[in-house]
Amino acid sequence: MYRFLILTSSFLVLFALNIQAQNLTIIPLPESIQMGDGQLVLRQGTIIAAYSDDTRKSATIFNELLETKAGFRLPIKMATPQSEVAIVLEEVKNPENDEGYSLQIDNKYVIIKGSSKGIFYGLQSLFQLIEINNGQVTVPQLKIADAPAFGYRGIMLDVSRHFFSTDQVKKIIDLMGQLKLNTLHWHLTDDQGWRLEIKKHPKLTQVSAWRDSTIIGQYYDFKPFVYDGQPHGGYYTQEEAKEIVAYAAERKITVIPEIELPGHSSAVLAAYPELGSFDTFEGMGTGTIAAVNENGKEYDNDINQEVPGFWGVHYNIYGPTPKAFAFLEDVLTEVMEIFPSEYIHIGGDEVPKDHWKTSEIAQKVIKKEKLADEHELQSHFIHQIELFLNKNNRKLIGWDEILEGGLAPNATVMSWRGEKGGIQAAKMGHDVIMTPNSHMYFDHSQAADKTTEPLAIGGFLPLEKVYSYSPIPNELTKEEAKHVLGVQANLWTEYIPSVNKMEYFLFPRAFALAEVAWTKAGNKNFDSFSLERLPKRLLNLEEKNVFFRIPEAKINVSTDPTSGRHIVEIHPMVENATVYYTFDGHKADQTALLYTSPILAPIAGEDQKPLTLRYVTITPGGRSSNEFSFPLE
Repeated sequence: MYRFLILTSSFLVLFALNIQAQNLTIIPLPESIQMGDGQLVLRQGTIIAAYSDDTRKSATIFNELLETKAGFRLPIKMATPQSEVAIVLEEVKNPENDEGYSLQIDNKYVIIKGSSKGIFYGLQSLFQLIEINNGQVTVPQLKIADAPAFGYRGIMLDVSRHFFSTDQVKKIIDLMGQLKLNTLHWHLTDDQGWRLEIKKHPKLTQVSAWRDSTIIGQYYDFKPFVYDGQPHGGYYTQEEAKEIVAYAAERKITVIPEIELPGHSSAVLAAYPELGSFDTFEGMGTGTIAAVNENGKEYDNDINQEVPGFWGVHYNIYGPTPKAFAFLEDVLTEVMEIFPSEYIHIGGDEVPKDHWKTSEIAQKVIKKEKLADEHELQSHFIHQIELFLNKNNRKLIGWDEILEGGLAPNATVMSWRGEKGGIQAAKMGHDVIMTPNSHMYFDHSQAADKTTEPLAIGGFLPLEKVYSYSPIPNELTKEEAKHVLGVQANLWTEYIPSVNKMEYFLFPRAFALAEVAWTKAGNKNFDSFSLERLPKRLLNLEEKNVFFRIPEAKINVSTDPTSGRHIVEIHPMVENATVYYTFDGHKADQTALLYTSPILAPIAGEDQKPLTLRYVTITPGGRSSNEFSFPLE
């Protein structure tokens, strides 16, 4: 007999309790779950019946995960056994949503139905259901019907500011696939480095892919900048990029490349200065490339046409010249041969117009094309690129600045400066991807007290704020909302030079992103997510050697009716973790008191400040969280 759980807000508490009882920890949360009684044991001889090459590949990827958890793989065959336990992968067309799937587990079979994509996602849910008890690999009997809320579910990875290896990119793709994220927006070019081999223009990898040094600390920490003296760079060959595209496709992830234009182009112009807005480099006036921060304060740095090692918005941009357009068409032609994605991202953000204002070349174009100003010149520039992409059956995506001066006719807008640009574009009938810096910038700090966190670009974006985001703005009508394709988180890497730091800034926030993108808003519940499901998933990350941020514990404080003292309960956010604590104002580490059960806290005197709980979480693998504090009012 099945007990059906209707996932509505009125039943969320019941749902959370049922999830706990059944030990279901699936992220992102499925659309509906109907629990059964009992479990199914998966043994080494259990057959996976897969009938097509694509489903067999998905089964192979499932086997790779299973081996890391259970130590064995299952045989993949094209026949369904009549008497043995089996996992049956049945491809069916789903015209409403080709990413949806159903998963049924009874006392004999696991049956997953869906399109090729749906079967892959069903296998990811099946893997998250697996428990190992007394050497047995079990899954609960149940029925799941599931489909995503949004068709675009992405992460942007910036490899320009800091380069990451092919293996590390694949590791992120693996983790994205397990969370049912389906788009990797790959930020391949920027002022500080060009990361893709372009055979027609070899200086892009000989010169533009390398910088001599990088500033240390936050942008404002030192004036003038202090540099680390360490060369940095790298690039992906076309074969490596194709390998990553194919690897992602097997995990149902589309890789969208970003080639920045007309701004964020200092690395290119270091190699090919003739693509700028002046006949000679000296024509820029000072012989330097300048950076300006968001408050308009200018910093000059004489770098003599070298790839810059400092951040900010750089004045040096492409000129609106036939030579520059020919170069970009060469680049995009090779890019399109590598990346089969429907979309090509062209940036379009943070384009200072200073050089165009003083450029005789740019001013002639404005006059010839009867443009009002440099903003319309930017729109004209982007429109020329869009025409080229459309001619090659591709679509253009740009950051929301492409709205300035008039939007290219068929462009899709990625709204990052809040939601305003996305709302404007949707009302104009353009497709939109929501990625506001208020909720989706994963380079922001994860704690209000930034002294407890690694160096970040700024901002404060805790896990709960990510989870709270709704990609459909209230200002849109039902018809306008259809233009919101989905949601994306952005990981800019100015201050992320290492693999550990990249993973620390991505996780656990990527789990929250996955639920924002996949789970319908009415089914979301942060307590269910953070208390019942996230702890198991973080333990799994540790087992996979992923360096995540250990979140703050859930602290419950009540009052003892007899003594009036606080009763403090501490629930760590990593399964099987331990907690050490103090109340005396001194540091908490592994020399402090071990938390084993609810604590009856001391009482401060009337003339003393309230006590503060300080604590650390220690994972089963021995990693310590930052020290956290919780005031006892």
